Amino acid sequence: MPNAPERGLLEVLLDSWDRSNTILVNLLRVLPEGGLEARAMEGSPSVGELFTHIHYVRLVFVSEDAPEFARGVPEHEWVAEQDAGRIATMLAESAQAVRDAVKSRVETGRGMNRHYDHPILLLQHMLWHEGYHHGQMKLALKAAGHPLTDEDAGPVTWGVWMRKA
Repeated sequence: MPNAPERGLLEVLLDSWDRSNTILVNLLRVLPEGGLEARAMEGSPSVGELFTHIHYVRLVFVSEDAPEFARGVPEHEWVAEQDAGRIATMLAESAQAVRDAVKSRVETGRGMNRHYDHPILLLQHMLWHEGYHHGQMKLALKAAGHPLTDEDAGPVTWGVWMRKA
C-alpha cells in the first residue's frame, strides 16, 4: 500500500463502522413500498423490526460496556417502526454511540465494563450482528416478492465497502 494515505488503525476500524452504518441506512432508503413490513416467513420479525432491533442492541451494549456514552435505551426491542426517516435517525444516533465508546476506550486504554476483552471486539460484534440481520432483511424482501437486484443493492452496499477515499 505504498500510495495509501497514512491513517491510524483505529481510524480505519472506525471508518469501517461508519461504512457499515451507511450501508444499513442505504438499504433502508432503497426498500420498495411495503418493504418495512416484509418478513422471511410468518412469525419472523419484519424488516422494520430488524432495524429497530439493531438500534436497540447497539444501545444496550454501549450502556453495559461504556455507560458514559449511553443514550436512552428504547423500552422495546422489536418495534414495527414504519417511518424510514425515524429509523435512519435512530441508526445514526446508535452508530455514533458505539463509535464514541470504542474510540474513547481504545484511546484511553480502558477495557469494557462487562463484555469483550478489548473495545474493538464490541465493534466487530456489531459488524457481524448487523451483517447477519442485513442478510435476513434481503431474504425477507425476496420472500415477500420484493427482491433487491444486485444493480439496486450493489452500489449502496458493496460499493460502500470497496470505495477508496
